[in-house]
Amino acid sequence: MAGVWSYEGKRVLVSGGGGAGMGAAAVRDLIELGAEVHVFDVKEPSSEVASYRSVDLRDPAAIEAAVAELGGPLDALFNCAGLPGPPFSGLDTMLVNFVAARHLTGLAVAHMDRGAAVCTISSAGAFGWENTMGQVADLIATPGYAEARQWCEDNAAAVGEGYLLSKQAIIVWTLHAALDLAPRGIRVNCTSPGPTQTPMMPSFESYMGKDFMDRFPKPLGGRNSTPEEQGHLVVFLNSDAASYITGANVYADGGFSAGMLTSRLDFSVLSGETPAG
Repeated sequence: MAGVWSYEGKRVLVSGGGGAGMGAAAVRDLIELGAEVHVFDVKEPSSEVASYRSVDLRDPAAIEAAVAELGGPLDALFNCAGLPGPPFSGLDTMLVNFVAARHLTGLAVAHMDRGAAVCTISSAGAFGWENTMGQVADLIATPGYAEARQWCEDNAAAVGEGYLLSKQAIIVWTLHAALDLAPRGIRVNCTSPGPTQTPMMPSFESYMGKDFMDRFPKPLGGRNSTPEEQGHLVVFLNSDAASYITGANVYADGGFSAGMLTSRLDFSVLSGETPAG
């Protein structure tokens, strides 16, 4: 039974595996589980990995060169890199969060065989993504990085601060990619974390307001999740233990989505109002 959780003999790539966020937590898990771990990031990993390449995900040529240098085979790809929106531009946020993840996946799957898997981190903030499928259809249909960037530039109003639309696009793209790659036996999933105590949290607090983030509904214990809790999930989804899971968006939000779907969340706390009754 332990074998389905193991990464022994597996060669994996973690985009966004440097620094101290969810990707770095996944790297620590993967090393402990026996994987040969390679990292793309602008920050060096805090763990000892098989290789590290500094890659600016806003530069498709840099992504392509890094993948060509790394080569194959690849058993799993973890798209964990992301920007929080402000202070970064909406365009940069779209490029790093969605366009680069899609581009890197397209390059990586050329080195994958049956049984391989891809997992991308979206966000619980993308809740309601089903209502945006028409809005992002043309973006999802773009054939490459340059065309997707052009779409973002041409639709600046829809892009806005970039975070919300990029995370919604990840989920919609995941559904399509899962079906596209299913005949090859490659699985594609994504996760939607709730507020997590990563180095990005101060940016969210600055943009949304610290009081807002503190009061954000967190049914499970009223706390933010840890990077480790999110890292465990992506490692599971790319493991053999999840061999029949594909096309899934897994909420890891401490019950936020459950509260939304049942209309049981008290959003008066976000405005500082006293709940009725």
